Amino acid sequence: MSVSNNNNTHHTPLKVYAYVLNMRGQPLMPTTPRKARLLLKEVKAIVINRCPFIIQLQYATGETKQPIKLGVDIGYQKIGFSAKTEQLEVISGTLTLRKDVSKKIEERRMYRRTRRGRLWYRKPRFLNRKKDEGWLAPSTQHRFDSHLRLVNTLESFLPISIKKVEVTNFDAQKMQNPEIKGVEYQQGELQGYKVREYLLDKWGRKCAYCGKTDVALQLEHIVPKSRGGTNSVSNLTLACKTCNVKKGDQTAEEFGHPTIQQQANKTLKATACMNNLRWKIVAHLGAEHTYGYVTKYHRNKLGLEKSHINDAFVIAGGTDQERCRPYEVIQVRRSNRSLQLNRKGFKPSIRRQRYELQPHDLVKFEDRIYSVKGVHCLGKRVILKNVNRKDKSVTIKKVELITYGKGLLFSLC
Repeated sequence: MSVSNNNNTHHTPLKVYAYVLNMRGQPLMPTTPRKARLLLKEVKAIVINRCPFIIQLQYATGETKQPIKLGVDIGYQKIGFSAKTEQLEVISGTLTLRKDVSKKIEERRMYRRTRRGRLWYRKPRFLNRKKDEGWLAPSTQHRFDSHLRLVNTLESFLPISIKKVEVTNFDAQKMQNPEIKGVEYQQGELQGYKVREYLLDKWGRKCAYCGKTDVALQLEHIVPKSRGGTNSVSNLTLACKTCNVKKGDQTAEEFGHPTIQQQANKTLKATACMNNLRWKIVAHLGAEHTYGYVTKYHRNKLGLEKSHINDAFVIAGGTDQERCRPYEVIQVRRSNRSLQLNRKGFKPSIRRQRYELQPHDLVKFEDRIYSVKGVHCLGKRVILKNVNRKDKSVTIKKVELITYGKGLLFSLC
């Protein structure tokens, strides 16, 4: 993970900041860890959070704030973020999204279906389900909520004044018609050509058979309609005129391309998901937006490597600001109502009682703070990370809870 730019030497350690709240819990400008320690020592502040380190002042103070601009590089698996003032980058990092949402939804569906099958006394029901307007698939809704949750978390301890989000690689409509605006821009001039655009992205804007680029491409049926083929996207590909004529009424396999059907069955799930979310995120955040080609131009101009953090820094308008040490952020489920596993890995019973401590909780043991790695013995013992350079099992009676590990967990890279 590279966050260096031309104005920073590799020998200079990246700064870490302490974030400050006033007496009413509203964010102020961040300060140095040294000043935060002095305020805590003089009992002028209390600790609100450990990582990122947040303190709350216990006395009235001036609230002069500088403009802070937040850049967000939205993504399907990772989200980059960077906030900066005119002189400094005050926070940056990458949020890794959960990948188990779809799997857990499938598992829940299986158990619900089994349970409903046992309710033989219930009257049959039908036509009792409908999707609300603006409905999103659960995994897509999770990604949407995660973007909003990240920005709301950053706004809880930083006085962010401007937000900016990268939406797409190119604004195709503005390139074709610079005067387009209003409803026409929202609907799009290519509204009737979504399938073609989808196929162009899917097949890399080249002929699926000969691989030619920069030629006129035609929509082509992998299995011809005369042979029972359909107009579904999974049966469509792109071919140049020469290949399309030569193929005739043959299937792709008969034409000597047996892997075409396999490639056609691969969906652009990530692209389709993010295309559905980008403008929703911008609207809900009330943010400005930019495009990928603009980000790439400025990133190359600054000599930065390609990464989510550097992209977010550029999106925020970063140039020669002093960079800070980035955070790695993960998502943690606090309500982990999982099935109880036995030694062989099977799930014989449901654990209905939540254990007092869970993985990722911070606890105090022998006057030092550790992270909980796991829980065993029916929640009566916890495994602590890096106790004398190794994991250690301790009874919960000997540890003191500092804070629960839930939601977004920050750790310094």
